[in-house]
Amino acid sequence: MFRTLVIAPFLLLAAPAAAQNAPDTDNGRYTLNRTDDGYLRLDQQTGHVSVCTRRELGWACHPVPDERSALEEEIARLQKANAALKKDMLARGVTPPGTPQAKAQTPPQDGKSPTDAEIDRAIATAERIWRRLVEMIARLQRDIFTQI
Repeated sequence: MFRTLVIAPFLLLAAPAAAQNAPDTDNGRYTLNRTDDGYLRLDQQTGHVSVCTRRELGWACHPVPDERSALEEEIARLQKANAALKKDMLARGVTPPGTPQAKAQTPPQDGKSPTDAEIDRAIATAERIWRRLVEMIARLQRDIFTQI
């Protein structure tokens, strides 16, 4: 009993000191991963990564250079190039890969609007093209990240 009374004040004084040894995670907003020099801090709201190290006056976090904008620019460039290539292929009468061979149909000459079946086919084709484009972008991102 006497030992508990003597040790308890020391534990209460040690708790604030232990809390100062690691950066605050701001109520779960940040994810911290231990490194040799300190911590890598991931901001889960913005996706920004910082390196946090202990200094004389406390912890200091510095942003890690982000290549995200370069990746997004490359994705946008590839999307434009992909759309231009598909448009060129269609203009030459070639069906782009991954799209089913449709029966040759002439557009309505009497001013009628397309049928529901034609609209459904067009939507399905656009969805397939979109999925393939997203897969290509994801594959590109994986390739770029594995090279980093």
